[in-house]
Amino acid sequence: MLRNLFLAVALLLTLAPLTFAEESMPQIKIGIIGLDTSHAPAFAKILNDPAAKEDVSGCRVVAAYPQGSPDIQSSVSRVPQYTKDLEALGVEIVDSIDALLERVDCVLLETNDGRPHLEQALPVLAAKKPLFIDKPIAASLTDAVAIFNAAEKFGTPVFTSSSLRYTDGAQALRRGDFGEVFGCDAYSPCSFEKTHPDLFWYGIHGVESLFTVMGTGCESVSRVSAPDAEIVVGVWKDGRVGTFRGIHKGPQGYGGTAFTTKGIQQIGPYGGYRPLVVEIVKMFRGGKPPVSAAETLEIYAFMEAADESKRQEGRPVKVADVLEKARAAAK
Repeated sequence: MLRNLFLAVALLLTLAPLTFAEESMPQIKIGIIGLDTSHAPAFAKILNDPAAKEDVSGCRVVAAYPQGSPDIQSSVSRVPQYTKDLEALGVEIVDSIDALLERVDCVLLETNDGRPHLEQALPVLAAKKPLFIDKPIAASLTDAVAIFNAAEKFGTPVFTSSSLRYTDGAQALRRGDFGEVFGCDAYSPCSFEKTHPDLFWYGIHGVESLFTVMGTGCESVSRVSAPDAEIVVGVWKDGRVGTFRGIHKGPQGYGGTAFTTKGIQQIGPYGGYRPLVVEIVKMFRGGKPPVSAAETLEIYAFMEAADESKRQEGRPVKVADVLEKARAAAK
């Protein structure tokens, strides 16, 4: 019996460190600003799933500040239902961003309207809470520059991305699995919202796919705008050409074609939200932002240059010119 007692004590001593370690593992508490997009409940369901896989486990949405935009019907009309959806997941609803920041370690800025993003992001950045900003990062290139300026000033990690960046095909092309990319034609739906530049609201999905495949270095942009579609052509500094087709009429979808040293490759179908959430969690756990400020600003400068080209009846517009103007205004 004495031998059995010694064995039991030894077993407890062996297991105790593991148990204590598990109990001491800190949970990353996440807050959401804005409950007017389907992304908010979708992300929360992934993160708050009791059976979540290791790549997103240990992160939980604990608080949310429900904000919509009264002058965008598709925004404000969604807030009541999405608020209920979050409450059903055990998320506390708070009445201010300050109250949210008292409760969380990191923030998902999910407000569908890009106009208030700068104002909403500043207190988060100042509090040094790692921040993901859903698309569009802002409703102007100037505000986008200002957000990254503030992130640098406060030393707070921040990034933004469409979930289309993380489709399997786009990532394979980005890694070089098919060799060098000579060019790419990407497409996505492209509905407009009068309060935002044309491509910021929804065209961002296809433009993000284009830059995921092509990388940075776009020098000039020209655009053809028609009732059925938007065609935007970018010329990269090494002579490569990338295009974005924004679909207004007919079947809607996401994808594109890349031209590579190993043949013509399809970007492939949309892969859902989860791959993006995994990348967000990596940053929240202490990793670097997976998309650089430089790349994001070039993406938004591409879209702003497309608007300027439209104003100039399709003439090419230099990406550097619109970005320089925005940087000056952001100061």
